[in-house]
Amino acid sequence: MALKEEISELVTPAVVGAGFYLEDVEILNAGRSRVITCIVDGDIPLNLDQVTVVTKAISALLDEAAFLDETAFTLEVSSPGVERPLTLPRHWRKNHDRLIKIVLTNGEVVEGRIAASDEVSVTVTGAKAEVQVAFADIKRATVEIEFNRKADQ
Repeated sequence: MALKEEISELVTPAVVGAGFYLEDVEILNAGRSRVITCIVDGDIPLNLDQVTVVTKAISALLDEAAFLDETAFTLEVSSPGVERPLTLPRHWRKNHDRLIKIVLTNGEVVEGRIAASDEVSVTVTGAKAEVQVAFADIKRATVEIEFNRKADQ
């Protein structure tokens, strides 16, 4: 089993037990040490206290993991950045009413706000119309950064 999968398998129960999801594990080999980054998310954005709790739980597990041998490592725990694509139904639920850009498998681009979503599709309200898009038809979808958005929009 690859190191990434071993780490994921080890830490997932602790992350889930804290009420969150392990989105990804990234490993960067930096000479004689490693940087292990665990991307953790929740149904609502994580605050610093929650990240601290999860970091301590993950760190305790990794400190005892025999498969990491004697190689030194630095642990980073982070929430997903805005650049990470929306890939799972829960990503769409969490970002309800956010401005998004979807590139469909046929190359067409859909932009607008997430109006609703379920397990198989998302409804996007754009400037011209409301469109329902099946997740199976999406090549890539990301949240668009908005500056100065008024709260009542």
